[in-house]
Amino acid sequence: MDEKKEHGRHARSGEFARYDQVDKVRDYRLAEADGEELFDDDFRVRTCDLGRSLRGDAADRRRFAAELGAAMEEIGFAILVGHGVDPALYSAAEQWVLDFFAGAALEDKLRFRAARHGSVSQGYFPLEETSGIHPDLVEGWVFCRRAFALAGRSAPLHAGEFWPLPEFEPHFRRLVEAQLPLFRPIMQAILQHLGCDPRAFDRKLEGTNFGLRLNAYPPIGADARPVTGRLLGHEDVDLFTLLPAPRIEGLQVLSRAGKWVRLQAPPGSIVLNTGDYLQRISNDVFPSTTHRVSPPRDAALRSQPRVSFPLAAYLWEDEILEVLPGLGPAKYEPIRVLTFHTRTTAKFYGDDYAVEDGAETPR
Repeated sequence: MDEKKEHGRHARSGEFARYDQVDKVRDYRLAEADGEELFDDDFRVRTCDLGRSLRGDAADRRRFAAELGAAMEEIGFAILVGHGVDPALYSAAEQWVLDFFAGAALEDKLRFRAARHGSVSQGYFPLEETSGIHPDLVEGWVFCRRAFALAGRSAPLHAGEFWPLPEFEPHFRRLVEAQLPLFRPIMQAILQHLGCDPRAFDRKLEGTNFGLRLNAYPPIGADARPVTGRLLGHEDVDLFTLLPAPRIEGLQVLSRAGKWVRLQAPPGSIVLNTGDYLQRISNDVFPSTTHRVSPPRDAALRSQPRVSFPLAAYLWEDEILEVLPGLGPAKYEPIRVLTFHTRTTAKFYGDDYAVEDGAETPR
């Protein structure tokens, strides 16, 4: 047994606090430990109707901003309904993920092994190797903007550079194109709640980078691997993440009270959570909330594969993260996205992953 992996099965977040670029005071186990965790089974993550913002008037937008802001201040998570994305697309995407991972041989996947491009580690993550600090029971793949033939692309896409099965690019492009229009209204509502100019990030989010992460969790018990959590406890390094509600239970969120909340969102809804970028620029108003994926409590569901496909809202590497005006004395100095992002994620990929100011920022 690899000593690092064995240690990771029992590791706590405090061991890696030196990598954090925002205040994170919680010390938690990276994976659920039977009988050692505190759960709050009465807490309910708030449901917010994004349709008020997308199709309503100014009063509707104010109401949505207030309810979303309250949810995000409370726990950093909200469940979005009324978003306008066809639930059938999410059902189809679940099968695409399964077919994509099953359709490519391991040797073909390994040709696309994840590596840093700009600030984001992009490509394929083998089972038990999605990070260097915990043996997650999931295969992952991260595709950023450069992997898609999206409008405004400056050069033709050669899909074979990014996709072992290029025929899947149009499928997942549909998924991306359906959700990218949500970035700006969500950010506008967040800024409105903070008392800032709601359109302050419109330009930054126009054609910005993003990360579509495909996660394929194999059935539990299908091999001899110890069950120590499907995905380690972590906080996202982005503005926010859109997660179409997974079908299989497992998502757990750490409340401000230090208790875990099992989050099971309705089919067709989107789970929204804030990330480190937003905690930094909001001066800690919004927490970048810890979450993880654990085995479902229902034994029958453990024998089924689990799929998720979150979409992370990034900023380009040369943008500056600085505390927004009107939020009191700034707790954080302005910092370049490339520096902030890679210093944080060096926790997962090793100390040499961090890139300091002055480095190139390829797109």
